Amino acid sequence: MGRAYQNRKASMAKTADIKTKLYSRYSREIYVAAKSGGIDPDANLTLRSLIDRAKREQVPSHVIDKAIDKADSGAGEDFQVARYEGFGPGGVMVMVECLTDNQNRTIGEIRPAFTKGKGKLGTPGTVSHMFEHAAVFAFKGDEDEVLETLLMADVDVLDVESDDGIVSVMTPHSEYAKTRNALTEAYPEIDFEMDEIQFVPKGETPLAGEELQQFEKLMDLLNNVDDVQNIYHDAKF
Repeated sequence: MGRAYQNRKASMAKTADIKTKLYSRYSREIYVAAKSGGIDPDANLTLRSLIDRAKREQVPSHVIDKAIDKADSGAGEDFQVARYEGFGPGGVMVMVECLTDNQNRTIGEIRPAFTKGKGKLGTPGTVSHMFEHAAVFAFKGDEDEVLETLLMADVDVLDVESDDGIVSVMTPHSEYAKTRNALTEAYPEIDFEMDEIQFVPKGETPLAGEELQQFEKLMDLLNNVDDVQNIYHDAKF
């Protein structure tokens, strides 16, 4: 994996309204997680992970609480996951993950973003086979000890690596809860730097010069679509 998980999402740092978009993204994800899995973080690991990540990214507590209260009330939109696949400049493989209450509106905004960004939107399955749908964890620890802990817990480990004292663990997405429980039971004081399910690229596509500039434009265009939650790609800068 080689810490490839760090490239799993396109940066939104260039957008002027980064905080608004960040808050909106977490609000929507937390609402969906709470509505589908319950509002108790202790019983809903997906919700707990989202809350922890939101706090790490300094999302205000009132934004988190409002999303949970909305889910608890039964009010609000009926969001669905929509994923779009395609290619960016230089043949970079791109997966766009959305939460939407109107798929016609969403595809109507995703398609022109690819076109204007010198990319090409594909059909389902176009590039997804080149990504690992995995649970990814990163935290301070000892690589050998962590691997032994997971194997003893009968976790299907895809990869464990260490870089500067940070251990990164990748398991199948279906093993998320099992992996997280094994880690938190073995290390009660564990502090996750990453704790989520994502699409990890199996390879890399180098980009430089004009192609890199075009790719950054594509990322900006996609990030400006309100329904976009995450963007995964295999670009290497």
